[in-house]
Amino acid sequence: QVQLVESGGGLVQPGGSLRLSCAASGISFSLYDMAWYRQAPGKQRELVASMTTTDSTNYTDPVKGRFTISRDNAKKTLYLQMNSLKPEDTAVYYCKALLSIGDLSIRDYWGQGTQVTVSS
Repeated sequence: QVQLVESGGGLVQPGGSLRLSCAASGISFSLYDMAWYRQAPGKQRELVASMTTTDSTNYTDPVKGRFTISRDNAKKTLYLQMNSLKPEDTAVYYCKALLSIGDLSIRDYWGQGTQVTVSS
């Protein structure tokens, strides 16, 4: 059974930091491209950051320079270090695992999400 379990969310003041984790089980983690998405109330889910199996990273513009995605294949865990948090970062953050061959997506899995609230 595949599971992606996010943790590390919570309430933080503007300018603060949080580190999200996504622990994977039931998959060969190192073979999967990984990503963090977020969904704010009333908005569509959006890609925040991604990391390929070869450690190539990509960030959405609003988080560049503030967020850092990383992975530990030995621990089967994906991380998102979030610094200088802003109220507009408030959202449910989801972890996604994607297995692909070239440009062909084979399968993907999602976690249940973790709430991040940035407020004073």
